[in-house]
Amino acid sequence: MDNTKQAQAQVSIIIPTYNESENIIQVLKSIGESIPENIPIQAIVVDDNSPDGTGKMVEDYINDTQNKAGYSINVIHRETKSGLSSAILDGIQHSSGETVVVMDSDLSHPPKIIPQLMEEIRTSDYDIVIASRYTEGGEVSGWSTKRKLISKGATGIAKAGLGVNESDPMSGFFAFKRKILEGIKFDAIGYKMLLEILVKTKGAKVKEIPYTFTDRTRGSSKLDSSTMFDFVTSVWKLYRYGHAAKVSDTRTSIRFISKAGRFYTVGASGLLINYLVSLLFADAVVNFWYIHATIIGIAVSMTSNFILNKIWTFEDRNFEAKETLAQYGKFVGFSSLGALIQLGMVYVLVDNYQIIYPLALIVAVIIAASSNFILNKKWTFKEKVWS
Repeated sequence: MDNTKQAQAQVSIIIPTYNESENIIQVLKSIGESIPENIPIQAIVVDDNSPDGTGKMVEDYINDTQNKAGYSINVIHRETKSGLSSAILDGIQHSSGETVVVMDSDLSHPPKIIPQLMEEIRTSDYDIVIASRYTEGGEVSGWSTKRKLISKGATGIAKAGLGVNESDPMSGFFAFKRKILEGIKFDAIGYKMLLEILVKTKGAKVKEIPYTFTDRTRGSSKLDSSTMFDFVTSVWKLYRYGHAAKVSDTRTSIRFISKAGRFYTVGASGLLINYLVSLLFADAVVNFWYIHATIIGIAVSMTSNFILNKIWTFEDRNFEAKETLAQYGKFVGFSSLGALIQLGMVYVLVDNYQIIYPLALIVAVIIAASSNFILNKKWTFKEKVWS
């Protein structure tokens, strides 16, 4: 149920609920009072069939406000209590904003922080912005010593076991760019969705901003033994995921090095072919002018290099004429560019920096050959650079 057009939203706020009838309306009101008026925003309440009627209460609020809330509100009714992380994932899948904010529904996450989360995502190159209890300036208010120890212990386990560097990877209050989730499969176990996002969005840029977490004053906490079990299960699954990813990275590194080695081996064979063909046309077969003989040698060696790299290095067996000619043109172009890079670097290193020629030649050959390999890998044979 929705009180405005959901498709217009630029920012989606996901609010999972279970038995939060004492808090949810105040949360929705506070969001309306805190968010900017010039940005289309939707809130999606994902209710796990709360026995206290939380979902129905949200529906009534939507009907009562009738477009006066200042933003779109939608409620998703789930048939069973399936867990916080899966509720968040369900909300994300039903949302439309390019920026997604996730928060709790018990007033422990102050809505006044939402504009800051949104602004950091909108104006910077950060992919994830975390409202953090444990970064400098952040704090927790209202928790017992036992609850603080549980939280710190769980955070320490997550950081040590999963290799995350953020001070508060267990935060339930965060924002992110929707695009970082593309192509990722989530397990959505337990109550800490952020932890899974951090582990699985490798390379995402993360920023933490401090805030004060205030323990709920109404309703009851959902922390129990099943929550702890779900946490252990999710950490174990994420550990296995990270281990598999490391193995995959190792295999990728081996493949990359192997292809680079083949490419340079082909290049070395090209030098020999160039030398022999040039001599052949200059002296042995036809008494060509040495420049013409050299040009023929270069052309033959480039062609042999192309064929060997296509078949052996990049294992491309498609010899359809149009595609092969296009590849050949790119290969020759990049090879010529590599030669120019080598000449230019030798000149600069010797004349400008007075580096001895043999050393300058080695440096220039390495850089030219590396750039030649990467350019041909990506653009001629259309492979990912790191694969």
